[in-house]
Amino acid sequence: MDDILYKACTSKMEMLNILELQRENHFASLSAENIASEGFLTCTHSLELIRELNNIAPHIIAVCNNKVIAYLLTMTKVAESKMPLLIPMFNEFRTIVFKGKMISEYNYLIVGQVCVGKGFRGQGVLENCYQSYESFYKDKFDFAITEIANGNKRSINAHKRIGFVEVNRYFSPEGEEWSVVILEWSNMGIKKARK
Repeated sequence: MDDILYKACTSKMEMLNILELQRENHFASLSAENIASEGFLTCTHSLELIRELNNIAPHIIAVCNNKVIAYLLTMTKVAESKMPLLIPMFNEFRTIVFKGKMISEYNYLIVGQVCVGKGFRGQGVLENCYQSYESFYKDKFDFAITEIANGNKRSINAHKRIGFVEVNRYFSPEGEEWSVVILEWSNMGIKKARK
């Protein structure tokens, strides 16, 4: 396999590559069979939003042959006003107690979206992305938090393997069940993946 570089997103071309990977793996672009076996993405972003979020906290990407082959989007609390689709998630954060404090009282980092391109899955790419994520953000944020559609079994299992712990479940207004999961930096269950 060619060398893979794990890094912060720094260019417009990398952001465009993220959007291309996002389109390819959005549930609207996949068959039911692919959704069940490979996982799926539920949100799409504009270049402007990707850039704005990246300026606040850079996204972590994996690059092979000058092309983004995986990404972890990074969001902060600012995203609530930028992405109305996520308002139910932020409302849920205001109801969850974690280690004696409301989630909303912590300085948390949101994993905005995760994607590993076809042909690179099951090879440690996601794990290495999360190692970079931790290295970049562990001194700036208390933990990483995200929500995963319960129907996305591949993503649920991958995040458990990495060390995410479920702290809540809820149903969105559309009736989708979501798991809210937290990754405490000290609990990362990542084994050093092959590079």
